[in-house]
Amino acid sequence: MFHFAGPGQNQSLAPPTFLLTGIPGLEGHRVWVSALFCSLYAFALLGNSAVLVVIVKDQGLRKPMYLFLSMLAVSELGVSLSTLPTVLGVFLFGAREIGLDACLAQMFLLHSFTIIDSGVLWAMALDRFVAIYNPLQYTTILTNFRITMMGIGIAARSVLLMAPLPALLKRLPYLQSNLLAHPYCLHPNLIHLPCADTAVNSRLGLFVFLCSFGLDSACIAVSYAMILKTVLSKAFKEGRLRALNTCISHICAVVAYYVPMTSVSMAHRFGKDTSPLLHSVMAHIYLLVPPVVNPVIYSIKTKEIRRAFGRLFSPRQL
Repeated sequence: MFHFAGPGQNQSLAPPTFLLTGIPGLEGHRVWVSALFCSLYAFALLGNSAVLVVIVKDQGLRKPMYLFLSMLAVSELGVSLSTLPTVLGVFLFGAREIGLDACLAQMFLLHSFTIIDSGVLWAMALDRFVAIYNPLQYTTILTNFRITMMGIGIAARSVLLMAPLPALLKRLPYLQSNLLAHPYCLHPNLIHLPCADTAVNSRLGLFVFLCSFGLDSACIAVSYAMILKTVLSKAFKEGRLRALNTCISHICAVVAYYVPMTSVSMAHRFGKDTSPLLHSVMAHIYLLVPPVVNPVIYSIKTKEIRRAFGRLFSPRQL
């Protein structure tokens, strides 16, 4: 819903402020909600940091699959750290106000890291295809240099796509006080607050969505179609199952990332009459589920990661 200033209404010269919102209907349970969010953030930060440390320290994990996993851990840490101050500020201390510049900076960081997440998941799908299609030349094709260039390209794409959005939002007029739907700043939420037409901002946001998440999800789908074709061409059932088993962790990570993200985006665009509680729950699932579950998925399903944790915390263990 757009808000338009009345014909005689003057905008205040003071910079606008935004009011962050917790979970509607649970204001009376702030202690329990705060404990839950503190636990989830602690698990996300510790889990992804542990995966990153293990990959950096263990020479046996200097392989393409684990280098991409380290990139995913970095981007998940970025997502968690970019929202942690305002989310815990709202739930722990009731600190709801945030300035325009801080809100736009948080929006830029949050969306940039989520776009990096998406790009890394696509790169990991490509990694699985190369490992299954041509295992003998796997490390020859995905060299450290090429992996580094892919990582730089994914990060550069994220920054270039996101850079215009804060600038376009900042030039628009706002009311003196603006209510946000979440305890952090999202672009789909912010474009409904200015006292002006935001059609350009909405179209650019859709363009960024299609050029990042839309393109990446299409590339992931193509990669898995090619993986499935390659697996089905294998003569032995054991070989097929072994090849598919190497993809399970990545498939779980893709589902944990894309399902909440797509649901939140569609709810903001088309679900204006949906319950605020549902919006809030979906947004927090989108925010916290991938950083929390990815370390668990890869620790449980990847034998090399489990062994590396054993070597790190129990040096005498072989």
